Amino acid sequence: MNAEITLAGAEFVQRFSATRRGARLARRLAVHQLDEWGVPYGSELSDDAAVIVSELAANAVLHGLVAGRDFELRLVALAGTLRIEVSDARGERGPEPQPPRPGAESGYGLYLVGVLATSWGVKDRVVGKTVWADLATAP
Repeated sequence: MNAEITLAGAEFVQRFSATRRGARLARRLAVHQLDEWGVPYGSELSDDAAVIVSELAANAVLHGLVAGRDFELRLVALAGTLRIEVSDARGERGPEPQPPRPGAESGYGLYLVGVLATSWGVKDRVVGKTVWADLATAP
């Protein structure tokens, strides 16, 4: 059963260096923020959010990198939904979901996001793009 965020309208926004270290830090701060909002570490919602943040941040670092530009993580607690957004500076290159390939060691990120999230998508920004995913917060 998912933990429930009781702070509808709460928001967390942070920029990170577009590096593997920045992606790891984004995941760690996301689960820390969720814990602050009442979603305990190790709960289903916390773990699902950690996977989604990890995958979207890794994609921002690997595929959305523009030299000298950071990526941004945004968490928004909506009524019954946690919205996770990761924005990068490369708008001309959108995510390209691939079907799982047996034996492949990579390429499953967006597949995992699609399985865990209730919905996900991409929206343009003035500079770059935002990939977002929604998670249900109420059972």
